[in-house]
Amino acid sequence: MKLVNLSNDQVIAEQIGQAYSFFKRLKGLMFTDQLSLGTGLHIKPCQSVHTYFMNYSIDILYVNKNNIVVAIDEALEPGKVGKRYADAVSVIELPAGAAKKSLTRVGHNLNFIL
Repeated sequence: MKLVNLSNDQVIAEQIGQAYSFFKRLKGLMFTDQLSLGTGLHIKPCQSVHTYFMNYSIDILYVNKNNIVVAIDEALEPGKVGKRYADAVSVIELPAGAAKKSLTRVGHNLNFIL
């Protein structure tokens, strides 16, 4: 899937993986070496994340049921826990700096393109 910010017409990532099953959500990005630029992981359902067993920082977009960004964690370091957002139904994990580079802000509308 491709992830596009409809609010500013920016492509956030060309390749977004899907973690929709229990085991894929459980594993997430744990034990991976890196998250390449232009890639990410959509985790649904999800209201909070952690970066345990990771060796790199990530950006997290917290998204509501209408694909509106309700919160952003930028460069969440390894071994940390992100905040929990009740409005979020899913999260998108991206390489650190991707949110800033794509000028993505809280309130922006996102679209997944298959």
